[in-house]
Amino acid sequence: MKFQTKLMSAVAATALLTGAQSATAQSGVSEITVAYFLEWPMPFQFAKVNGMYEEAMGVDINWVSFDTGTAMSAAMASGDVQLAVSQGVPPFVVAASAGQDLKVLDVAVSYSENDNCVVADALEIDKETAADLAGKKVGVPIGTAAHYGFLSQMSHFGVDVASMEIVDMAPADGAAAFAQGSLDMVCGWGGALRRMKEHGNVLLTGAEKEELGILVFDVTSAPADFVAENPDLVAAFLDVTADANAMWNAGGDQAAAMLPVIAQDAGMDEEATSATMATFVFPSVEEQLSDKWLGGGAQDFMKGVAGVFVDAGSIASALDTYEDAVDSSPLAAAQGG
Repeated sequence: MKFQTKLMSAVAATALLTGAQSATAQSGVSEITVAYFLEWPMPFQFAKVNGMYEEAMGVDINWVSFDTGTAMSAAMASGDVQLAVSQGVPPFVVAASAGQDLKVLDVAVSYSENDNCVVADALEIDKETAADLAGKKVGVPIGTAAHYGFLSQMSHFGVDVASMEIVDMAPADGAAAFAQGSLDMVCGWGGALRRMKEHGNVLLTGAEKEELGILVFDVTSAPADFVAENPDLVAAFLDVTADANAMWNAGGDQAAAMLPVIAQDAGMDEEATSATMATFVFPSVEEQLSDKWLGGGAQDFMKGVAGVFVDAGSIASALDTYEDAVDSSPLAAAQGG
């Protein structure tokens, strides 16, 4: 199903409306809960605010914000959440490696510049003196993309993480502790990362991390049984997301109209939202279905992430393959619908 979109003025803001018929809810589903992050602005939030998902899917949606991707996994395991938007690959891998039957449905966003670790200014440590981080206290949200990036960077610099005092902290909490001088280094993303940078410096830029193979991207994920029982519903959700991404990627007046709506929903001002989204890449459906992403690259990357976590003792074991952790059929259906 492809949406015919148009812009119209409403209450001093421009809203995107869809003319598509609603997807028929399957298996008696009339209401679902979708997880997302605050201070993590994305085009889907424009569709969220304007009711596009409900109109396309024919169900009521409860949108619930989370602090970490690991919390999203737990909520999906308990049955409290049916879809998670922008879950980091590392927390997905942690859950899948532990036996939780989840599926990657799309590539939500790529953001190597917007997930990183920051070293306190007072230490005067940079990439040339990173060995001096041994023995330091670090705030890291365990099992997340930031945790994977931290482990990968410390491995690159030859810093033994066993020598460090690592505290499991959500990014917002880590940023607050860092500002108070309670941490030597802290890792996170989004608005929390911006606040961290006010008191320190990154060791590697996003481009430098990518050169080392440290990729950072999020996915839309869901429990396997929900996807299997509601393929049309899931495809409709992904279709709305893809349309919102396409509108944003087109730039111009459409993107300008979307910005204030996204900013308000993300709990951010427009300037910070614009600056954050400038570091984001939202791949098209065609790109997502290519070998670089869901056609094989994402599965290989998940295997690599699992290996890093096993080596660090963060998870007991990895799966032999993560091929079955990806289900691109709903996205393909959205593309061809």
